[in-house]
Amino acid sequence: MTGVDRREVAVEAAVEVDEEGRVGRVARRALGVPDLSLVVLVGATGSGKSTFAARHFKATEVISSDFCRGLVSDDENDQSASSDAFDVLHFIVGKRLAAGRLTVVDATNVQSEGRTQLVRLAREHDVLPVAIVLDVPEQVCAERNATRADRAGLPRRVIQRHQRELRRSLRHLEREGFRKVHHLRGQAEAHAAEVVRERRFNDLRHLTGPFDIIGDIHGCRSELETLLGRLGYVLVRDGLGRAVDAAHPQGRTAVFVGDLVDRGPDSPGVLRLVMGMVAAGHALCVPGNHENKLGRYLKGRKVQHTHGLAETVEQLEQEDAAFRDEVGTFLHGLVSHYVLDGGGLVVCHAGLPEKYHGRTSGRVRSFALYGDTTGETDEFGLPVRYPWAEDYRGRAAVVYGHTPTPRATWLNNTICLDTGCVFGGRMTALRWPERELVDVPAERVWYEPTKPLASEAPGGADGRPLDLGDVAGRRIVETRHMGRLAVKEENAAAALEVMSRFAIDPRLLPYLPPTMAPCATSQEDGYLEHPAEAFAGYRADGVREVVCEEKHMGSRAVVLVCRDETVATERFGAPKGVQGALYTRTGRPFFDGPEVTGTLLRRVAACVAEAGLWEELETDWLLLDAELMPWSLKATGLLRKQYAAVGAASGAAFPGVLGALEAAAGRGVEVAPLLQRQRDRAADAAAFTAAYRRYCWRVGERAAPDGLGALEGVRLAPFQILAVQGRSLAGLAHTEQLALIDRIVAAEGVVAGQDDGVSGGGRAAGGAGLLATTRRIVVDTEDEASVVAGIRWWLELTADGGEGMVVKPVQALIRQPDGRLIQPGVKCRGREYLRIIYGPEYTRPDNLKRLRIRHLGHKRSLALREYALGLEALDRMAEGEPLWRVHEAVFGVLALESEPVDPRL
Repeated sequence: MTGVDRREVAVEAAVEVDEEGRVGRVARRALGVPDLSLVVLVGATGSGKSTFAARHFKATEVISSDFCRGLVSDDENDQSASSDAFDVLHFIVGKRLAAGRLTVVDATNVQSEGRTQLVRLAREHDVLPVAIVLDVPEQVCAERNATRADRAGLPRRVIQRHQRELRRSLRHLEREGFRKVHHLRGQAEAHAAEVVRERRFNDLRHLTGPFDIIGDIHGCRSELETLLGRLGYVLVRDGLGRAVDAAHPQGRTAVFVGDLVDRGPDSPGVLRLVMGMVAAGHALCVPGNHENKLGRYLKGRKVQHTHGLAETVEQLEQEDAAFRDEVGTFLHGLVSHYVLDGGGLVVCHAGLPEKYHGRTSGRVRSFALYGDTTGETDEFGLPVRYPWAEDYRGRAAVVYGHTPTPRATWLNNTICLDTGCVFGGRMTALRWPERELVDVPAERVWYEPTKPLASEAPGGADGRPLDLGDVAGRRIVETRHMGRLAVKEENAAAALEVMSRFAIDPRLLPYLPPTMAPCATSQEDGYLEHPAEAFAGYRADGVREVVCEEKHMGSRAVVLVCRDETVATERFGAPKGVQGALYTRTGRPFFDGPEVTGTLLRRVAACVAEAGLWEELETDWLLLDAELMPWSLKATGLLRKQYAAVGAASGAAFPGVLGALEAAAGRGVEVAPLLQRQRDRAADAAAFTAAYRRYCWRVGERAAPDGLGALEGVRLAPFQILAVQGRSLAGLAHTEQLALIDRIVAAEGVVAGQDDGVSGGGRAAGGAGLLATTRRIVVDTEDEASVVAGIRWWLELTADGGEGMVVKPVQALIRQPDGRLIQPGVKCRGREYLRIIYGPEYTRPDNLKRLRIRHLGHKRSLALREYALGLEALDRMAEGEPLWRVHEAVFGVLALESEPVDPRL
């Protein structure tokens, strides 16, 4: 409401005592102030503005010109510093308004020039300016100034000038742009005033749903009724059989994004139903540009009867005047947009950038109704929409309509639900918070479109979903499982180097696996790591059941496999011919060309299909955590430069050394201790060479017409299904996970048999298939016999050349009593395998004593932080959050990998 606020009400009678002890009675007055606004106090010096502000507002909400004057000059009364002081004041006010904070300006503000700047600030930040005028007599102002030591010598003419300027200002305040003006006449009214903070009409954060958000309707009443039925609403009809309300038995609320009318066959029927639902509290509605135009027509304004308005006007003429009046009142009361569900959901008609969420101005309303344009027109003569959604980085999901598109898709946490029902497309609804889309087809083409429906909503999948600003510099990532996690600037720079130069397409990189900490250091003779410490550690954490999984000596791999190429393109934006991705724990591709990767993904997809998991898990894609073997497939350079060099040097040196020492001993020279030491060293070097050779073999040496020959010798050992369509499976018990994996591995026998007639089945070396089983044993940490069996299993596993095992709680996402996450798994590596890590002679007692000082704290912290970030990425992906939000967590994992930590751990 503009001008002097007529909603001020007398709430009670009060006794008022003035400074001279005079008693009078005055009605208390409620001064309505929007909870996000710029409040400008107006009054002469000594009128009590600071006292009023202190009584009604927080100290942090009040920005005083005197205080700012003191900041820049050390003297609050130094008028020569006023220019700089007001620069500071305007800066602080702007920052507060940008942050969405109510702000009060405590200054005389009796000159229009000063107020103009404040109104401009309010408009720039799309908040309402409110003026509170303290109009007290000149004598009172003078007496108050006289009691202040810093104002005692203030000339009377200053107060008189302020009073004259105030008188001139009063009749112009509303024209200057103040949405509300509260005029308090005299001390009594000032003392009786009570500031009442009013919730903005668009602020419905207290409503948490669940909601069913319905896209553009355009007079398609029959399709709307069908869609409401599919959503579970029960229609209520009047005596004439017309739908006048709809309620959901579970209390869900429908939210309409506008464009209820025009073009379709029954705009009055749509209005009757929607108005009834809103009146009954079963629905919310925001206006579309078509409602805005119809509302102006119903008010008698001159508008062009185009874009379907002519049909609506004709249909409304068949209704009675009372109904038309009701429609006019309903449209007039619609709010440009709503902020719902604690601020996590924004519903509007044409979209809304984050800076406008919850704001109130003509500019915000215009954007919510019409969106923005580039100023260009397309070949059909229509304005080109500005792709605001491409740049959107807000935390709130924005659900809108306005621009017809064949299919509703998420982009950067925004989704357009206008799927062109009136043009013969579909009518679409979004269930919130489920993020599930429900739609019904149009019964026919009701209105021929001016141009074909766009393949994407504004800023579609071909837009720029990622931005350097999303990852550069020091970052704080909010996670559900570990709170706020910091990523240092230098670590982010290192991750950016890897991600930008070597990683695969980010759309196919939704997750990176965390590092894993080793078990506590063992004091067992000859061992650096031993299962007893792993079992004891989990027992101390209150974890009774753990699963010990064989640790394959390969490279950690993440497999994103889709049912087919179409799914990969539609869900992940993959290029044509791509069925998913296979990448390392730093996001790099395993194979140089896409052909080998494609062959592997097709085999995995076929095994998933044969196992029946596409249907059972209700998904068209899987994200798998796995090991890809052999180790030499990706570590050839490391093997040649580091491990093979040591083996070759020892093989060249020790025969000659031993021969010389043995010859000397044969001549009677006393070299027995030295000879034995060198023999032990030679044996250690031989064990070192044998250790790394176990994990190296040749691959891809067989030709086959279907390309499987390139995978000859390659083995993939999946051990966890991380996520499927619409949900993360990271919380599924590991025994259940491995049971699902076993079905996929077992299915390869059938799939390979089907291929036998074409390519020999694509079997790896030794007749083994591509997929490998992960052996495991469940251990009860409180049962001594079970613990002994687990240790024996590990000893047998490592004695046969195995790398070791990973010990995990059977139940995932276990927490300590204080709420902190427990390590999701610890690795317990074999005695011989650790020669590769610590060197050929690490088992010697003096070396073991030194190596047992390992400082595991940082490694454990790193493992937990990366684990929490990985879980966050999976949750965000499952919930349909935009790519930049998923990659914020993925990038965090990669950045933490550059933290300095002993690489041998």
